[in-house]
Amino acid sequence: MSTPAHPGRMLFVTLPVEDAERSRAFFARLGFTFNPAFSDGNGVCMLVGEHAFVMLVEHEKFLELTKLPPADPRTHALGLFCFSVDDRAEVDTVTDAAVAAGAVDHDDAEDHGFMYSRSFFDLDGHGWQVMWMDPAAVPQEQQA
Repeated sequence: MSTPAHPGRMLFVTLPVEDAERSRAFFARLGFTFNPAFSDGNGVCMLVGEHAFVMLVEHEKFLELTKLPPADPRTHALGLFCFSVDDRAEVDTVTDAAVAAGAVDHDDAEDHGFMYSRSFFDLDGHGWQVMWMDPAAVPQEQQA
């Protein structure tokens, strides 16, 4: 008996932000789009991939979603957020657009030949990495 193909799991990451509309405008400048069905006055739903979303919700709404106090992303690292782009040049294009839109460039570029990345802190202090990778060029020992 065969099983139907599983479409994969959906991923929703929720991040607290000071101003959802400001965050929407910032990430729109980086080429992201938003799902209005999951967006309202308290937050916006940013599409990252076919089944991956980042919910950018204002602090009051975030407090309704968790029983723990939120940490300040400017002083504590709670996660590492990385998204891929189509080619090496786009890493620089997106990171430069983020900095031009008010983000803070973070760290030097990392170049491993088969993978290239840069990082920035967004308007609320959340750390992001923009990455390009050529899976065909990944060294064999790293594929194992």
